[in-house]
Amino acid sequence: MRWVKAVIVVLLVLSLGSLLHYTLPRQEVVRIVGVETRLETFGFNRFFFASAPPGMGASATRDVRYIESLRPDRRERVFRNEDTGWGWPPFFKMNSADMQARARDLVSTAEEPRWVRLRYYGIRSQLFSIYPNVLSVTQVQDPDDVGLPWVRITAFAALAGLALWVWLRLRRFRQERLDPLVAEVVGRKRAARGRVAAFFDRLHERLFGRK
Repeated sequence: MRWVKAVIVVLLVLSLGSLLHYTLPRQEVVRIVGVETRLETFGFNRFFFASAPPGMGASATRDVRYIESLRPDRRERVFRNEDTGWGWPPFFKMNSADMQARARDLVSTAEEPRWVRLRYYGIRSQLFSIYPNVLSVTQVQDPDDVGLPWVRITAFAALAGLALWVWLRLRRFRQERLDPLVAEVVGRKRAARGRVAAFFDRLHERLFGRK
């Protein structure tokens, strides 16, 4: 039974951690090397892209904006640039066209680099053709100017506060409700055992007399 509880707890923690890792925005400094719009046909990976416009099927073929970039160590990073609208995650991004124009204006070369801090969410998987989605494009002077991930810090602080509140409420509930109930049950059980023992003692006395 303990192993079952441990497995359930581990699965819940991994699920919550994966959801937070995918949803909470991160920041990265890159050099934009190109922007493009590609025609994509979606399969099972459509879950990791924005919802199709009204009137189009879930697996429809449609255009997707991309931002191609290089890290300071020249490792490739490709992002998609899609509106989130009013759906999930709740970033309410509706300016992907304007953001694409800004990204195109910030394209630079290795000889004259222009560093850009991208805020994004999601994951990159070459195997399943999944790309993180850009939320903001900000030009910076220093490739080390990653900035502070205030959204992640705030979210984790809120989760820690919520976990502490739940733990305190459960502890108080146990102390005020469960512990007295358990003590009452244990007391009644001991009293019942005492009455049963006394009954058999009296029965023994009547049948065999006192020792």
